[in-house]
Amino acid sequence: MAAISAAAPYVARDRDLHNRALLRGWLYVVLLVLFALVLVGGATRLTDSGLSITEWKPIHGVIPPLNDAEWQEEFQLYQQIPQYAELNKGMSIEAFKSIFWWEWAHRILARSVGLVFALPLLFFWATRRVERGLGPKLVGILLLGGLQGAIGWWMVASGLVDRVSVSQYRLATHLTLAALIFTATMVVARGLAPHSEPAADRSTQRLAGFIVLLALIQIYLGGLVAGLDAGLSYNTWPLMDGKIIPGDLLILEPAWRNFFESPKTVQFIHRLGAYTVFIVALWHMIATRRRLPGSTHARRATLLFLLVLVQASIGIGTLLMHVPLHMALTHQAFALIVLGFASAHWRGTKGAYPLPHAIALRS
Repeated sequence: MAAISAAAPYVARDRDLHNRALLRGWLYVVLLVLFALVLVGGATRLTDSGLSITEWKPIHGVIPPLNDAEWQEEFQLYQQIPQYAELNKGMSIEAFKSIFWWEWAHRILARSVGLVFALPLLFFWATRRVERGLGPKLVGILLLGGLQGAIGWWMVASGLVDRVSVSQYRLATHLTLAALIFTATMVVARGLAPHSEPAADRSTQRLAGFIVLLALIQIYLGGLVAGLDAGLSYNTWPLMDGKIIPGDLLILEPAWRNFFESPKTVQFIHRLGAYTVFIVALWHMIATRRRLPGSTHARRATLLFLLVLVQASIGIGTLLMHVPLHMALTHQAFALIVLGFASAHWRGTKGAYPLPHAIALRS
């Protein structure tokens, strides 16, 4: 009997580790679906497909048009909005189908990620695999996903009446919330992973977290660039409009509007954001290698800087090539890779969540 009692904490530990492995694997699947969702969303924006479905039908909208009559009905709804009248008048039904499928794929992926998250969460909760303290984190991510669906329609609605495209404010908000959900999912997944080294010092943790914040801000700025088609002008680097600091950056009144509505200013600020991420990631790598030489933290900081360097190169190439679809999507995809790795690194500097059995042993 005494032997059984002595072994109980170890049995509990093994059970906790097994449950964490299951939850972590599920969250990695969620991350893959989120990654695909953001990429298809980027393609939807770059092909001007986002307004091809003019109604929000969360349930019925899963089924696309199945015959010619339904296609004509969908096409007639699109013909009633300004984008068709001003940009695509005379478009054929076949051309409409090509933009419709991008938006439909984006919406079906959005619904899919909701199911991929919610149904396993219910199962894990019902089978008591969700640790105390982890539940609010997971429910919070689920609620953010629901909010994201509402913001997605709020974004689409901005282009159905008085505009030929969606509002860049709403597009950037939609993209940034997607990135925030991706970040939160990655942080929780890595918090459930075993770590081979103790947590890093507070200074290293703070700088790693700051890089995550900078990456999120940079993605928001990228959303503004996409919303204004700002990458299609001033396709030179390192000079912009022939200068390091171009002129006419504050021509709109009031001045704050330039940072959100002037394509020139928005592109310039996005460039400055990229330089900032590069410099901070470089400094973080140097500081971590000096402070924690040979550690996993130092190796991750080095890899993070290399990923930022690759992303900067892709961004410059995309700009110089006048934003071809494949380069723009690569740039967006690698932005998520940088953000995901930065988030995982930040969680890694803090270590894993304490195991429930370890808490019980200490108490």
